[in-house]
Amino acid sequence: MFLLLLLGIGLVAKNNSLIIAIAFLIIMKVIGVDSKYFAFIQSKGINWGVIVITIAVLAPIASGEIGFKDLSSAFKSPYAWIALISGMVVALLAKNGITLLAKDPHITSALVLGTILAVSIFKGVAVGPLIGAGIAYMVMRVFEFFK
Repeated sequence: MFLLLLLGIGLVAKNNSLIIAIAFLIIMKVIGVDSKYFAFIQSKGINWGVIVITIAVLAPIASGEIGFKDLSSAFKSPYAWIALISGMVVALLAKNGITLLAKDPHITSALVLGTILAVSIFKGVAVGPLIGAGIAYMVMRVFEFFK
């Protein structure tokens, strides 16, 4: 029932990523392979997603659209330095997110709900759980420090 509710949210929000993901999971449940594959998808899915995103980001380099000349000229821009530092911060946050999800798996439900709400209501992109977990990890550490 929960997946159907989420599918409804995805349809109302017209979010194709959410619709496809939920439809895929519902189909797996209907054909009866959910018990066999859900745990595997859960354990490997984030890594697959990171690989797919990395391929998409590197495709312009592989196609020759972006080369060394572009890279060297980009570092003359303050925005490129901001992007470089932002990329590093996000990667470090995601690393801490993996730590948090492994240590406190119950946090996953709140992160997933937050991601679904952001995707469906605000047209966000569902890369949030790892970064969200990383941000949550950092805020929790700050909270513990001042507690």
